[in-house]
Amino acid sequence: MVNHMKTTLNISDVTMRALKREAARRGQTMSALVEAALRDLITPKPPSAGTAQRPKLPQFHGGAARVDVADRDALYEVMER
Repeated sequence: MVNHMKTTLNISDVTMRALKREAARRGQTMSALVEAALRDLITPKPPSAGTAQRPKLPQFHGGAARVDVADRDALYEVMER
């Protein structure tokens, strides 16, 4: 059994006209369209892998290596400058 609750909402005239047009275009009742929109708004969405565009990371060209990191003494000398 499905329970429904009646409620009163204050919706602007402009929004109500757009809602009526969209409901008619889809062949749905206004109630069904509002309920679907609200459900979509409040239902958590899992992040979809690979669909979001990730920004490219910046690339830096710092030139040649200044020190051989395997040479501890040379590394310390550069770090102290």
